[in-house]
Amino acid sequence: MSADFQPAFWAAKRAVMTAAEEAYSRHGVRAGQQFILHQLWKEDGLTPGELARRLELSVPTVTRTATRMENAGILRREPHPTDARLVRLRLTERGWELKDIIAKEAATLSERALATLDSAEREQFVRFLHEVRVNLSR
Repeated sequence: MSADFQPAFWAAKRAVMTAAEEAYSRHGVRAGQQFILHQLWKEDGLTPGELARRLELSVPTVTRTATRMENAGILRREPHPTDARLVRLRLTERGWELKDIIAKEAATLSERALATLDSAEREQFVRFLHEVRVNLSR
């Protein structure tokens, strides 16, 4: 059974990323960028370091992604008010317009992914995914 885990997980991860890319790219958003958007919708003006900590990513990963999002007109960089070494990432009007659109796409994607699971199975599956992450973080 354990030997089946990694191939099954990899195939599921790939399927989720492919479906996410398809869903979000229609709106000029790359798969993965929705997590940065969610953080900025909650608190606009975070620094790349703050985003990296919240999303458990490296700062260079957030910086590269923010550059792509800036080039797409979704966010802009502005100087930090007290630390000239830092920038704050602010959503543009386009970034704010995406909020309901991306939420709808995420809900549709989740529903597609979990369609054959009942409510209890969905909760258990998400709990198991969290356990996998915690186990691998130790």
